[in-house]
Amino acid sequence: MAIFSVYVVNKAGGLIYQYDNYVPRSEVEKTFSYPLDLVLKHHDEKVIVSFGQRDGIKGIKFIVLADPRQSGIDALLKKIYEIYSDFALKNPFYSLEMPIRCELFDQNLKSALEVAEKAGNFGAGS
Repeated sequence: MAIFSVYVVNKAGGLIYQYDNYVPRSEVEKTFSYPLDLVLKHHDEKVIVSFGQRDGIKGIKFIVLADPRQSGIDALLKKIYEIYSDFALKNPFYSLEMPIRCELFDQNLKSALEVAEKAGNFGAGS
């Protein structure tokens, strides 16, 4: 199971944070010749998109792209909100609606995503 990406969007719809957690390896060799021989393959893969908004912060949206089999996405969104509150909003150098550039936010988000992928969900103690 995998969590692919996390996005944070501000009130105006601007992207203020993006983290790509899972980047698949490209198995395609990138050489070109003329005429191009193209082979299109259809992949029936699905991605779950979860949106989260908490009452304390109006307008900020947390978006998680994950495998549909991944459980505990709602708990993960709550954990991301907690991390945002603790490490972005409490940072005296962070201004609302501006891009998030905080190393502690990055580190804690990465560890939360690792826990979510390994356990499949968040328990009451995390």
